[in-house]
Amino acid sequence: MGGSSETSYAAKHTASAASQGTLNTDKLEEVKKLFTAHLENKGLRKTGERYAILEEIYARSGHFDVEELYAGMKERGLQVSRATVYNTLDLLVEQGLVSKHQFGRNLAQYEKSYGYRQHDHVICTECHKVVEFCDPRIHGIQTMVGELLNFHILHHSLNLYGICGDCRAQAAARSIPA
Repeated sequence: MGGSSETSYAAKHTASAASQGTLNTDKLEEVKKLFTAHLENKGLRKTGERYAILEEIYARSGHFDVEELYAGMKERGLQVSRATVYNTLDLLVEQGLVSKHQFGRNLAQYEKSYGYRQHDHVICTECHKVVEFCDPRIHGIQTMVGELLNFHILHHSLNLYGICGDCRAQAAARSIPA
């Protein structure tokens, strides 16, 4: 299948993804072009399902797992298989359009990454809430370490683990005798 299936399938389903309110159409077009080039370079088919998955991801905010992505697409009537979701995510991660994280659980989490600032994460070990933060001092440390050790640093990953305020408050409420 070529560009026509990409256009017809994605065109039928774009409105549902866009209704989530975070779809940046200019960025999406850029990402689609990069993904198309990646598929062509690898000799892979440009299917409507792959582009619908890409659109669904770029319409989302925050982190998601495969099941959340799959279920969200099914809820909106998008006909994709789990295998296509997994395979497309692998291609998007390989291309750098999506980031994959393991936040201390057996469940991989993903997030869109093209055109988004470098950030780090704080993860609650109780409820598994993930909070993103950005601190310019980390970039300074990265630069200094690269210079000191003669490395050209391409990227970094920093995950801090702890117990969030909500979970601490719930634990404190449980420990107060009635």
